Amino acid sequence: MINHVGREIPDQFLTGGKEVFQGQFYRDGYVYQKASPTVRAEVAPERDKVVSSLTEAIRKCGLRDGMTVSFHHHLRDGDYVVNMVMEAIASLGIRDITVCASSLGDAHDPIVKYIEDGTITGISSSGVRGKIGEAISGGKLRKVAYIRSHGGRVRAIETGDIHIDVAFIGAPTCDCYGNARGKGGKSDCGVLSYSMVDARYADKVVVVTDCLVDFPNFPPSIQAVDVDYVVVVDQIGNPKKIANALLRFTQDPRELKIAQWAAEVMVHTPFFQDGFSFQTGGGGPSLAVTRFLRPYMEERGIKMSFAMGGITRPMVELLKEGFIRTIVDAQDFDIASVESVNTTPGHYEISTSQYANPMNKGAFVNRLDFVILGALEIDVDYNVNVITGSNGVIRGAPGGHVDTAAGSRCSIMVAPLVRSRIPTVKDRVITVTTPGESVDVLVTDYGVSVNPRRQDLLDSLKDSGLPLCTIEELRDKAYSLVGKPEEVRFEDQVVALVEYRDGTIIDVVRKIGSV
Repeated sequence: MINHVGREIPDQFLTGGKEVFQGQFYRDGYVYQKASPTVRAEVAPERDKVVSSLTEAIRKCGLRDGMTVSFHHHLRDGDYVVNMVMEAIASLGIRDITVCASSLGDAHDPIVKYIEDGTITGISSSGVRGKIGEAISGGKLRKVAYIRSHGGRVRAIETGDIHIDVAFIGAPTCDCYGNARGKGGKSDCGVLSYSMVDARYADKVVVVTDCLVDFPNFPPSIQAVDVDYVVVVDQIGNPKKIANALLRFTQDPRELKIAQWAAEVMVHTPFFQDGFSFQTGGGGPSLAVTRFLRPYMEERGIKMSFAMGGITRPMVELLKEGFIRTIVDAQDFDIASVESVNTTPGHYEISTSQYANPMNKGAFVNRLDFVILGALEIDVDYNVNVITGSNGVIRGAPGGHVDTAAGSRCSIMVAPLVRSRIPTVKDRVITVTTPGESVDVLVTDYGVSVNPRRQDLLDSLKDSGLPLCTIEELRDKAYSLVGKPEEVRFEDQVVALVEYRDGTIIDVVRKIGSV
């Protein structure tokens, strides 16, 4: 069946009520019954949930072949929990496991061997990078993978599309009863937002910590009422690796020009006024926009009502200096933000359901005025790809891209026109992550293109002095610089389904073809 963005979705994946993508607000008003976990009551007093090892916790949870385990990625490239848990599961001979992670990256390359030997047969994640992405694209995963946005992951768990048998939650601090926080200890990651839904909906919950603290560990991100067991290990991760190479503060003149133009786009819209709200992505140009906004805010004497998303030092500094009233935090991207959350007045932790779930009664993304996002590719219909690289291999993450683009008043994509002699603007993206109807503006180093759907923005920017052009002109310029790229060769086998945030299928990823 052909969906709303012109992608063919094989009928074999449209069973059990599954539908193709039919527009960003297709399921507005959708009514559903929330899923519920199986809970074993603790009526007799139990004063301590600490067990001796991961192996003991896995056995006590009754994990067996064919079950689903979940993880969060707040420690990002410094995470140790996924690898140590999967090693323990494999040592017990348990197989056919589905891994439901908020994201998987280079830190988790060691679990590829468990994909190859059948310990792991399914993956559901909001991001897949490194050797795991290569393994999926190469057809090594025995079941089709599911790639969901952050909001889409929460939605899938709350609606029961994903059932988690055992959640493993890495926590920088935890008490003996299971009250866990993202703050403190030697592996401080700031918040535990991604794992909150896991704790509430999983049948069994195991907190893995390297810092056992006195009871009660308050205020907890993960409450003891949801926790079955606590395991103390030597180290859950390396917080110095929370900020990876993608989260850099650029000095590249090209990226700074893009950031400057993106800030000017914001300034010339009617939404840039006192009380505006803002989120930025993690790439170099995206992060730089925050720094360019400050002079305009000073000049006009305005403040942000709130900023959110993955938080970084520039956001924290604007909060401390009075330019932002509130930061709502679902993920910390550097040590400065880790240290600030729940410590700096006005900086608060929220769950990812509060952040971006499209199937609750109102997520924060619906209150966004502006979001600045990156793109691996964008096509002439403004569809964006942030999942597959130019060779067709899975290497990226939808994260909150899809959610914030749909919810914000003005979504701005920032990207260089050409990367390593590969055009960013094309006739057709390899994989559709975010539909063009959610994309309002593209800012490149060669010009600014406004989606024709947004005549209001075109009118606002016509006298801005920005180099406005059509998306087709940007495509033609890119092709004139580096040529039109050859089509990537794929085999027929579908290795991953890309779900839109509402659970409909927006695209598929096929096995990479042999050279």
